[in-house]
Amino acid sequence: MMGGRSEHPELWAFLEAVQPGEILSGAVAAIESFGVFVALDDGPQHPSFPGVGFITLPELSWQSFEAASDVVRIGEHVTCKFLQFDTYNLEARLSLRATQPDPFQSFVDQAAPGRELTGRITKLVPFGAFVQVAEGIEGLVRDLHDSLVGDELSVVIADIDRQRRRIELRVSPSS
Repeated sequence: MMGGRSEHPELWAFLEAVQPGEILSGAVAAIESFGVFVALDDGPQHPSFPGVGFITLPELSWQSFEAASDVVRIGEHVTCKFLQFDTYNLEARLSLRATQPDPFQSFVDQAAPGRELTGRITKLVPFGAFVQVAEGIEGLVRDLHDSLVGDELSVVIADIDRQRRRIELRVSPSS
């Protein structure tokens, strides 16, 4: 535990005043394997971390990425949505992706089962393959064998699960 109100009164007061959904900005101060520290433009310094703001890896981007450094750079100025006050670490949990449109929702708003698309295989798994059908949008084709990563194919949307953010595809009969 970082310490209570009496040890860091300015930091506690700042973090308790921020409302969920509020927009905060700052500079990327450190990139770690578990997330990104942000030195906020407004507000006090953190007693032991490079910044009071912290973005976990899932909150960095709607797109998939290998490392946080693929999304942000040290010193880059970012604008994030405040999620919550982490009272254990005395930090502002932030989301960078919440300030950007969700490509999944935009895609499924215009897609429907039965729609035919062209996609490229991005990953093979034991039960099928993931096929990218739009920027940042992948769907699963089950039982797709004898294919390689990079192969293009025609697919049809079989099912869309908005809650779980999943698209099920099948190979188009025309291919």
